[in-house]
Amino acid sequence: MVLLCVSLILGALTLLFVYLTNNIKYWQKRGIPCANGALPGVGHMWDLITSKKSFQDCCHKIYNDNSNRSAVGFYNFTTPTLMVLDPELVKTVLQTKFTSFHENNVKVNPELDPLLANNPFFTYGEKWVIGRKRLTYAFSSMRLKILLENVKQVCQQFEDFIDRKLNKTEQVEMELKDLFARYTTQVVVSAGFGVNGFCFDDDEEEHKSFLNVGKDVFEPSSLHNFMITIAFLSPVLGKIFRVRFLSKKIDHFFRTLVASVMEERRTSNTKRNDFLQLMVELEHAEGDKFDVEVLASHASSFFLDGSETSSTVLSFVGFQLATHPEVQKKLREEIVTVLAKYDGTLTYDGLKEMTYMDQVLNESQRIIPAAAFMNKVCTESVVLTGSDGSVYHIEPGMNILIPANGLHNDPRHWEKPDVFDPERFSSDRKQSIKKFTFLPFSEGPRACVGMRMALLQIKACLAVFLKKYSLELSPKTKMPLKMTPISILPKTEGGLWVFIRSL
Repeated sequence: MVLLCVSLILGALTLLFVYLTNNIKYWQKRGIPCANGALPGVGHMWDLITSKKSFQDCCHKIYNDNSNRSAVGFYNFTTPTLMVLDPELVKTVLQTKFTSFHENNVKVNPELDPLLANNPFFTYGEKWVIGRKRLTYAFSSMRLKILLENVKQVCQQFEDFIDRKLNKTEQVEMELKDLFARYTTQVVVSAGFGVNGFCFDDDEEEHKSFLNVGKDVFEPSSLHNFMITIAFLSPVLGKIFRVRFLSKKIDHFFRTLVASVMEERRTSNTKRNDFLQLMVELEHAEGDKFDVEVLASHASSFFLDGSETSSTVLSFVGFQLATHPEVQKKLREEIVTVLAKYDGTLTYDGLKEMTYMDQVLNESQRIIPAAAFMNKVCTESVVLTGSDGSVYHIEPGMNILIPANGLHNDPRHWEKPDVFDPERFSSDRKQSIKKFTFLPFSEGPRACVGMRMALLQIKACLAVFLKKYSLELSPKTKMPLKMTPISILPKTEGGLWVFIRSL
């Protein structure tokens, strides 16, 4: 009996060893250079699972160690992944040979995540084409001008919230990510569903605030957050452990929200100029019947895509302005000048004229992009040729990673990349920026379809904020910034704390 148990244990250990080392020579067999330091089972992710580095930092190290190559193989846990470092190869993957790389690597199980299964980030084929077409129309200039009216109402609520915090005091200390999450969540809820998110009401019952929905999604328990991160980086492991991205609680929340909003509009015979109403009209125009799951899927996508990423971008922009007062002053002068031209009113055309704001946004996203990397999967055999003459035979199923963070901070493409300098994106200098070395919203047919809506709400927020308040970095912000290891989007340890003062 003892001999049998020992034999079973040894057999299991042998099978585990074979599984963990199965792909360890994957790149060598294909004649493709491999990054140093791979370990059985964890590949190049040892620093990630030991919480020493974030995934972005792991990729950045691989990028820097192999900057003389056009591409390099590495192991994302047990998954062989080709990191593309050459801007020309990035162009090939995202644009020239798009049909061979049209799918994102991250997949969701429709049985576990039925709402996310319709999110344009996870769809492909005909479903992606239809969804992309709808969202392109939803974020057209005409529609954005309509949605701006919702955004302006939230901007006033945002201003009132800060005024309450500053009541009878010279300054208030606040954490930027929390502050801007209130704003972006309220914008998404108002422009998306036409309801009050209670994001600026600290005393409101906890369950009523949409902020808590966002926290449940993006700040779950440490274990669940770790599992989501692993599943996002390694879909194979996500499939094995049946990781669910949206909890049953959040799934139920969006279904209930959509059903109640649509029932209220049906009984009162009212319509609103919001995202949800537009999706209903587009569904009807294409002959589809009202479907709670489909609309709940649109609702969850609009909420998830519009709140967290935009608040992340805003928090790092705020950090840069707090640490570069001369940039803050120049941006404020532009805002005041443009607003005066439109009688102090926030307008779509006025926001477009704030070009220095665009420069500040671009430079902040260059240094710390919200999407630090892009994962693609090859669907058709293709041969890639790097600018260094290297040839890569890409097979269907091979994972491709584009390290935006590495490209954005490469001294070969950017002079003094560690320096925050919005003038890089001035009208007379931005033409010299090498194509496909700046990817804040990706590029090609699958570039972020919500980019224009994101920029609209971000620019509106900065315009309203800086015309009336100033930012100064608080000692509570830990310098130099260190990113939280287990997080898909960049998030700093200890937060980004500032002092806010009225002008």
